[in-house]
Amino acid sequence: MIKINKEKSKKVIDNAFKNGKIANIEFIKKDGSLRSMTCRKSVKKHLKGGKSTIKHKTNLISVYDLKAKGYRCFDINKVVKIKTNGKIYNVEE
Repeated sequence: MIKINKEKSKKVIDNAFKNGKIANIEFIKKDGSLRSMTCRKSVKKHLKGGKSTIKHKTNLISVYDLKAKGYRCFDINKVVKIKTNGKIYNVEE
């Protein structure tokens, strides 16, 4: 397990989703509960048109949740664990 800070976590998340790779992200939801999500970025197969409602919120990352089979977003500042490329990163303050 690798300990990283919040700033480094942004770079790890960017690298985690390069070239359609899958990552597992654990984060604190808005209601305070912990959520784990296996997801990918840049999935366009299920889009139905319209405009993004979170584009102006730079702290939110939009992903496709592979288990729920739908689009979700998470706050990059609330991430606590990232599993990607065979490594586990614990995000500390």
